[in-house]
Amino acid sequence: MNYTGDEVMTAFRIYAQLARTGVADKESLLQVEADDHIRGLLDQFAAEVECVVMGAGDRLMLVPLVSLSPFHITNQSLKRMYLRGNAVNAELYLMYVAIIVLIGAFYDSYQTTEATRNFLQMEEWMNMVQQRINGLKEHSVEELKALSQEYSYHWADIIEKWDAMDDVKETAKRQSGATISRMSFLDTVRKFMLDQDLVKQVGPDELDLTEKTKMIVQRYFMEREYNRGILEFLYGLEPKRKEEA
Repeated sequence: MNYTGDEVMTAFRIYAQLARTGVADKESLLQVEADDHIRGLLDQFAAEVECVVMGAGDRLMLVPLVSLSPFHITNQSLKRMYLRGNAVNAELYLMYVAIIVLIGAFYDSYQTTEATRNFLQMEEWMNMVQQRINGLKEHSVEELKALSQEYSYHWADIIEKWDAMDDVKETAKRQSGATISRMSFLDTVRKFMLDQDLVKQVGPDELDLTEKTKMIVQRYFMEREYNRGILEFLYGLEPKRKEEA
């Protein structure tokens, strides 16, 4: 396909804006929607860095598809920016589980693509994570080891890390000292999700999903190709499906 110089420069300008900040303005969105050539060029640029361009609300977003993408936040960056200096990988895995649980709370099932609630309270989020941890505990040590290899999540370490957190005065604010509470850990996850425009604060203790997250859920989050079956496992769906097969 032949592109004009103006089309190439327009697509590159939009891509450069996305590469810098992860989002592009409404004017860029309208240009992409109005011109298939610009859209095609932008998709090609994004594909080169293992990303996809999506519209959410009145903006465009650049979303990484694989961990090798230069736009993906590395584990080391997450530790440095949000967790304690001596944080271990189990805390990262627990962070990922907490994010999955929060997003899942807004949908009836892993097959639903429309959010069914307007907000989630922090304490309810904590209780939901506890439910998932309790579900993990129903598996034997041997089963957890096998499942860790299958899903690349160290489930036993996740259980241990959550149980080790102080469950006293969970409704209190972040505490000082060496002991971290479950609520203060989720507060750290909340800050990360706010920074990444994955959630928005709608009340002192209430979170809602952003349009960015809703679009990611609709296009990728529920697909086994991207979640590697972790949703089915965490919500107890995998055994049922095997029995029905």
